Amino acid sequence: MQSERAFPYFVYNVFTRDTFGGNPLAVIPHAEGLSDAEMQQIAKQFNYSETVFGFDTDKLNHHKQLRIFTPSREVPFAGHPNIGAAVALYENNLVSLPQDTQTLLFDEQAGSVPLQLTRDEHGSGFALLAPEPLSTGQTFEPHYIAEALSLDESDIRTEVHAPMQASVGLGFIFVEVTSVDALQRAKPNLSVFEEIFAEGIQPDIHVYTRSEDEFDIRTRMFAPLDGVYEDPATGSANSALAAIIAQHDLPFDGVKSISIAQGYEMGRPSQLLAMAEKKDGEIVAAGVAGKAVKFAEGILRL
Repeated sequence: MQSERAFPYFVYNVFTRDTFGGNPLAVIPHAEGLSDAEMQQIAKQFNYSETVFGFDTDKLNHHKQLRIFTPSREVPFAGHPNIGAAVALYENNLVSLPQDTQTLLFDEQAGSVPLQLTRDEHGSGFALLAPEPLSTGQTFEPHYIAEALSLDESDIRTEVHAPMQASVGLGFIFVEVTSVDALQRAKPNLSVFEEIFAEGIQPDIHVYTRSEDEFDIRTRMFAPLDGVYEDPATGSANSALAAIIAQHDLPFDGVKSISIAQGYEMGRPSQLLAMAEKKDGEIVAAGVAGKAVKFAEGILRL
């Protein structure tokens, strides 16, 4: 009889300071011995937008390897798994941060992701830099994306950019809508999502609007064909969004920070601070910062 294997885990809500806000994340900090198939099964069992698996490297204690799984696939990079894993490792004394930099380094499929400890009156969090520069891909007709989101073509704003693919490590389709009302009315039209997927494009659609309230931007992200009907907080997408906005809004070089609200429509309010830096007319860095709250911990027995 095969002996039982035990893997400690934590569940954190990320990009929130509230117990029931933010984006839930399962963190398995020591995943050595798990196969690819087992990690995918565990991610499907938790059924969060992502589950993250940590592995020790032969380097220093603040340098780890991460693998990130949605319920249906492994992804090369994602924002809230990085922030949540960093907080989980730090709060549970599983890493030692260098005194001079207070920085963790995670190796992922998309590259190395540095995360710096942040502190304020609300507690500790982390800020990450995305592993890739901003890249853009295919654009889409406004009427087509409007149909995918069950909106009218007049709800799609194109003055800054057409609906388009973009990435700083994980790709999304970015769509600006004209109002908070249009953002709230958006919902996936699965038949159109399937058409986009049939064209060889992952139809993860990040919708945003300039909100002109206590936040600069309000967003929603739909990925129903990836097992995530709607995501409460998407750090990788909002990092790329900051880069897109900085590319168009900054007439000169500099750093642009934007406060972002996501998840409010689904009862999981999340707050993110995204940033991008422009130098010599090009985006040279993008990232996102936030906090995370422990919700549960336990043991996986396989």
